[in-house]
Amino acid sequence: MAKKSKKVFECSNCGFQTAKWMGRCTDCGEWNSFVEETFTPVQESIKVKAVGETAPKKLKEIEVETYNRVSTGIGEFDRVVGGGLVPGSLILIGGEPGIGKSTLLTEMLSKLSGQQSDQSFLYVSGEESEGQVAGRAKRMGLKNDSFYIYNETNWQNILNQIKKIKPRFMVLDSIQTTTSSELQSPPGTVSQIREVTYELMNHVKATGITCFIVGHITKDGAIAGPKILEHMVDTVIYFEGDQFGHYRMLRAIKNRFGNTNEVGIFEMQEDGLNEVKNPSQFFLDDDLEDSFGKSLTCIKEGTRPLFVEVQALVAENKFGSGRRTTQGLDNNRVAMMVAIIEKYANIPMGMNDIYVNVVGSMKLTTRESDLSIIAALLSSYKSKPIPKDTVFLGEVGLTGEVRTVPHMEMRIKEMEQLNYKTLVASPKVAKDFAQKSKLKIIPVRKVTDIFKVLGD
Repeated sequence: MAKKSKKVFECSNCGFQTAKWMGRCTDCGEWNSFVEETFTPVQESIKVKAVGETAPKKLKEIEVETYNRVSTGIGEFDRVVGGGLVPGSLILIGGEPGIGKSTLLTEMLSKLSGQQSDQSFLYVSGEESEGQVAGRAKRMGLKNDSFYIYNETNWQNILNQIKKIKPRFMVLDSIQTTTSSELQSPPGTVSQIREVTYELMNHVKATGITCFIVGHITKDGAIAGPKILEHMVDTVIYFEGDQFGHYRMLRAIKNRFGNTNEVGIFEMQEDGLNEVKNPSQFFLDDDLEDSFGKSLTCIKEGTRPLFVEVQALVAENKFGSGRRTTQGLDNNRVAMMVAIIEKYANIPMGMNDIYVNVVGSMKLTTRESDLSIIAALLSSYKSKPIPKDTVFLGEVGLTGEVRTVPHMEMRIKEMEQLNYKTLVASPKVAKDFAQKSKLKIIPVRKVTDIFKVLGD
């Protein structure tokens, strides 16, 4: 006798199930994450039986897998995924609407089709029409006769076409719009995403297809759907940036075939996405004149250093307590730097409006930019310009002391190559590199020592 379907509530974040709706998931702690799902228990008669039980192997008996990677023709993308694509891999790429996910993937398929003209390619679109996808592909010069575009959201139909076409590379755009007819739940629900991804994963692993899955993101910036989606795929990539700006950043947060320390940087232009060959130059202001309220720092993204510009404006507020506005920086971190200035430099900023921005919409999350933030704030407050060839690098503690940051040798070499003249850093950096480097290294033990850089 077939078992009846029943309604359950499932957490869209972790997959925890309960018979009643809950405001907060007791398993992962997420609020308002429960959605109603239809669940059909599997009958005992059709449960899969364990067949051909395997035994554990000794470490010396197991051969290490080697991957024959395929270059995408886009150097920045290859950098992020670990040097190229691995056959049979499942790659999830997420980003805000309009950020350029489809453009990036179409351009990548265009490059691959030029290199492997004897292979088939499939672009499955559940959001755009065939004409829209074809128009974008033709603008990018894609002329491969074996490039197929399929406008479909039903998973069973999609799988049939995959088996028929047998593509070497494919894109599923997007996982949230794809539905399995074997489930009664609407598209985008936990059960639909889990079922489709599981079947897709099994097929690409068995056939060696390299598959890209496009995923929507939530208002919090995470990929929509259950966390199990990220666990099932091999690589998770975020495509970030300001959709009204020019730059885009590709960042891997999971990669079974490489590290997650690399980032790729692109610039959106009329003809599509172009790689940024010199990222440091891109994130700097075009103004070459010395001016107050801006300073340079050197951050580490992946294995390469990037120079970014921090801008600050300290303005008098005559109508009450000052406001704090930041872009590209943690607001709490900036508030901490302001408090350190007030305490140790004896400069009251409570009645001032303070605005801090990172040029190029870059996001700074590490503490290596602390000294640069303080320098920009003091420069704006005192109306003292900072020389354009000076770089500030160091973490600032709550007692006002300046500390060194990791990978200083790599950063200093990059400064020398880009013809920067002066580095403002901790006394330890000055001691370790004063004799080795062509840079003029100014040691600052406390934040108040920055005044000598400003000539005050």
